[in-house]
Amino acid sequence: MPFSRNARALAVALAGLPVLLAAGEAHAYIGPGAGFAFVGSLMVLITTFAIAFAIILTWPIRLVYRYFTVGNPYKNAKSRRVVILGLDGMDPGLVTKFIREGRMPNFEKLAERGVFRPLDTSVPSMSPVAWSTFATGVDASQHCIYDFLTRDPCTYAPVLSSTQMVAAKRVLNIGRYIIPLGKARMKLLQKSQHFWRLLGQKNIFSIIQRVPITFPPVPFKNGLLLSGMCVPDLRGSQGTFSFFSTETTDGEAKFIGGEQTVLRRRAGVIRSRIVGPDHSMLKSGGRMTLPFTLIPAKGGQSAQLEIEGLDAITLQLGEYSDWVELAFKAGLGIKVRGIAKFYLVSAEPEVNLYMTPIHIDPENPAMPIAHPEVYAIYLAKKQGKFATLGLAEDTWALNNRVIDEKIFFDQAMFIYEERERMFLDAVKQSKQGLITTVFDTTDRVQHMFYRYLDPTHPANAGKDTTLWRDAIAKVYERTDQLVGKVWHLVDDPDTTFMVISDHGFTNFRRCANLNSWLRDNGYLFLKDENARTSGEYLDGIDWSRTKAFALGLTGLFINRKGREKSGIVEEGSEYRRLVQELAEKLGQLVDPQTGKGCVRRVAVSQQFFRGPYRFDAPDLLIGWEGGYRHSWECATGQVTEHVFTDNDRSWSGDHCVDPSIVPGVLLCNRPIATENPRLIDIPASVMRLFGQEIPRYMQGKMIFAEDAEAGSVRGMLDPTSLSQSGAAPGALIFPEPERVASRQS
Repeated sequence: MPFSRNARALAVALAGLPVLLAAGEAHAYIGPGAGFAFVGSLMVLITTFAIAFAIILTWPIRLVYRYFTVGNPYKNAKSRRVVILGLDGMDPGLVTKFIREGRMPNFEKLAERGVFRPLDTSVPSMSPVAWSTFATGVDASQHCIYDFLTRDPCTYAPVLSSTQMVAAKRVLNIGRYIIPLGKARMKLLQKSQHFWRLLGQKNIFSIIQRVPITFPPVPFKNGLLLSGMCVPDLRGSQGTFSFFSTETTDGEAKFIGGEQTVLRRRAGVIRSRIVGPDHSMLKSGGRMTLPFTLIPAKGGQSAQLEIEGLDAITLQLGEYSDWVELAFKAGLGIKVRGIAKFYLVSAEPEVNLYMTPIHIDPENPAMPIAHPEVYAIYLAKKQGKFATLGLAEDTWALNNRVIDEKIFFDQAMFIYEERERMFLDAVKQSKQGLITTVFDTTDRVQHMFYRYLDPTHPANAGKDTTLWRDAIAKVYERTDQLVGKVWHLVDDPDTTFMVISDHGFTNFRRCANLNSWLRDNGYLFLKDENARTSGEYLDGIDWSRTKAFALGLTGLFINRKGREKSGIVEEGSEYRRLVQELAEKLGQLVDPQTGKGCVRRVAVSQQFFRGPYRFDAPDLLIGWEGGYRHSWECATGQVTEHVFTDNDRSWSGDHCVDPSIVPGVLLCNRPIATENPRLIDIPASVMRLFGQEIPRYMQGKMIFAEDAEAGSVRGMLDPTSLSQSGAAPGALIFPEPERVASRQS
């Protein structure tokens, strides 16, 4: 195997965390990149395969040894196998609607055999928070994930809340190259521990696929893991697409977002380059690039794509290519490999070519994305290359209208199909233990197509809403078909089969910028006293006078003395008075367009949370009413002219609202012992199903009936349970965590 194809062990980290998109662009999941450290795979691959081979050879000996020393780890289990199908964002109200319409017969059968109930979500009701609660069995104040994004209190700079990457401390200078001596350090910032790690310590095997906030993968005994949300792309961002176009406006790229490249024709041939990761082995820096040639065919129905080092690829108009391997030369014979798909949008008279973000190649992973590392390679060899980016469905490209609904939907569905193959393979291969696979498609399609459920949505102005009004229903139907495919594999007395979601969904019609509200009410000041607006990521804020600021999708921070670099609010009575004052005012916030309140509840973190990391939380968590959310600019720390604006983006559905509005779903073939199950209960319940004690630190409880007949809850969801909970809009404090009741409004 040539040295250039699989390099020696190498780690190169970017200096600092790159901001994902340039100022002024529409954002979806907001945040800087995770940073990037690429690691050659030759020695890792050889070592891992050697270990795997040794494990296979010694398996009979180890089996006998374990039998006599450990015994049967499943001897006290109520289920020898637990299969969890995670459907991010699946909404109980929509499931009920589609069951009644006859679109989800397998979900209906599962509900009738077992149970279907709303599942209380996390606080805040966001995917990184909720799935962290699922993984650990504790709330945000114990796992320390409150959002995708937080701020570094020492600098006010935005940082990814889940992952930290640090370059190798020592380097070797050789001519124009910088060679790191040692590996870059990647760290998962999520606290507590995953419940499958506890199971592994008890010799119960687990397969964990694409659960969010599992990057970098944390090693554990007796299991396999493929990382999910927050795996970066090859550029170190959370998803930077590329768009190549001959269309220009005043000589500049016509479109915005991602990596935009203006194409020039010469005698019918186009030559350009693909921009890859930072060239951090070079002292001069810059980005690695890969030359390509594009030759549009006459008639405009196809084009020939020739990428350096690859055979020519024929791109058909309006179709995705297969995954294309992209090998970037880092120098010294080392190549960094990623994969991407191409979509020929048009070939004449203008050429428009979309390329997905460059995913880490699962067959040649440039950084660890699985445990053990060979697991990603195994899946790719067995099933073909697959999407590895944490946020794989390219919501940014659709939000910026670089691609249209068809291109996005097609992409979401081929990623879904890849995930389905992984899940079915895991269920077929494992007769006991834990199998958990999370699908993101339900979440992403609802984010981008929710406006088609609401013809009056601001994003629909002047547009035909009929073509895609069934997009969400089609995805729900696909998940129902998956339950049908897996039914015969899980329909046995020794298997507990669960379908869960981390949260539900609601409309997102109006944006609210709390930084602008803070400015108008004398809590936030700009350095330029004549200015009313600012740039992204808290640029231009006068910290010597600012008492509070917003960053991220749900929170508001107090500029606390002793915590923030330039904090001015004293701890103690001054802090308590300020948070209570802000909570009262925000609880009464009225949208001038409707004349109605737009905040259901405000949580004061220090009063609501009890865990050791409550000091890291935003000081106030805003529980928006359905239809509202932090504005795009507020999420990235900007100050805008107006507090309220219409949401005219394709991203038209959301869940960053009061958690009582967006419960998740629980369907299970086993009865439960409560009418109000919670997401935080799932890890504790799985531990008990396997006959293990619930760790004292876990905040959840066993929800499954010990006796299938006595005191059990079975059957379909009562639609009245999705009615409004009756909580007074604007209430200042959430109830205690164990008494939070989630209802759909």
